[in-house]
Amino acid sequence: MHRYTRKGALATLAIAFACVGGAGKPHARQGAGHVRPGITVLLTDSAALIDGKRVGLLTNQTGVDEHGVSDIDLLVRRATAKGGNGPTLTALFSPEHGIRGTEDRTNLANGRDARTGIPIYSLYGATTLAPPDSVLKTLDVLIIDMQDIGARDWTFVATMVYAMRSAAAQHVRVLVLDRPNPITGEHVEGPMLDTAFAYAGSHSAARAATPTALYPIPMRHGLTMGELAKFYNDVLALHADLKVIPVAGWRRVDWFDQTKLPWIKPSPNMPNLTSATLYPGVVWLEATNISVGRGTPEAFQHVGAPWLDAAKAVDQLKSRELPGVKFEVERFTPDHPGDDKYGGVSVHGIHITITDRDRLNTARLGAALLWAIIKTNGDSVRFQEKGFNQLFGIPGGREAFMSGADPDSLIDATLPGAIAFELMTKRYRLYK
Repeated sequence: MHRYTRKGALATLAIAFACVGGAGKPHARQGAGHVRPGITVLLTDSAALIDGKRVGLLTNQTGVDEHGVSDIDLLVRRATAKGGNGPTLTALFSPEHGIRGTEDRTNLANGRDARTGIPIYSLYGATTLAPPDSVLKTLDVLIIDMQDIGARDWTFVATMVYAMRSAAAQHVRVLVLDRPNPITGEHVEGPMLDTAFAYAGSHSAARAATPTALYPIPMRHGLTMGELAKFYNDVLALHADLKVIPVAGWRRVDWFDQTKLPWIKPSPNMPNLTSATLYPGVVWLEATNISVGRGTPEAFQHVGAPWLDAAKAVDQLKSRELPGVKFEVERFTPDHPGDDKYGGVSVHGIHITITDRDRLNTARLGAALLWAIIKTNGDSVRFQEKGFNQLFGIPGGREAFMSGADPDSLIDATLPGAIAFELMTKRYRLYK
């Protein structure tokens, strides 16, 4: 039993949490492989859904088959091979970071795909936007294919939701081409987003869309993009004519590196699976004046600040005896970081190494990092209150951390919500 399940009722909750996926599991397959993403399944088994149709595609650089060939090229090839009987790809839509995933800024412009000349409509301005009705009206089918990373605040999910809502209004069918949850579908953990911070409505002058705080779900939700589409189509009453094309050969216990699919950075600061695994806890520090390593090759694998006593903070972290992770003192220098934190400055840092990813609880990791840094250099820590509320998800979270609250106790209190969410969403699961 882990250290954090030590007390009475909380121990019972933790056991229940383990039963539905919250604790590490030793039975993950090694070298699973033979996984086919939704785009391959569509073109192999279900191409009748798009042949002869006018198609729009919401995607980015992660929309590829198992050989790394982009959906754009695959659909154009099919159109050429089938002549007038194939799909006609008429519009491309891009999420945050753009169609090729290289932009780390807002207000991305529309454009054209360099290879095909197909127009690209950016769905990321000052915030996430819906596709224009004028374009949707020209389509028969909207295909959505982007790689989620399994965390509540990942903006691609909001882009999908807004696109589904608009497609429903224009009576355009939606096909979501599914992909694995890279950090498995077994682990559900972290605070539920409070309803006071959630906003899944459309962008308006009165209230901006909030893509990082869409709906009350745990920080690490354990669902795939297709499962999220089914969930949101139901709970938000989007009324989309939705069909999910599932991944073939994936199981919930599988990590992304076991699928043998190519890892393509879903954003400029998500270099590999290690960063994606740590992200759901480390990302809370984005709403502080603590660097999470943006502008380095290992974003979300180290945190720090010029004023941090890293050695003392690491000693505090070691005292927590967190399963599945270890900490070391280091220095790093962000180079043109997208968050403008300490560019060109040598930062006193804490390097995070995963020793057992199935035992690691990222919520406890994130809480412990904040606790240790505040305990060490609390007078220097600054929060961006609105951003932290949306990321952490619980009213009073900032005040609790600044007052020195025990991080395990804060996360213990989130267990019932995470358990209830996982039990409630079993009906949307597509995979064993």
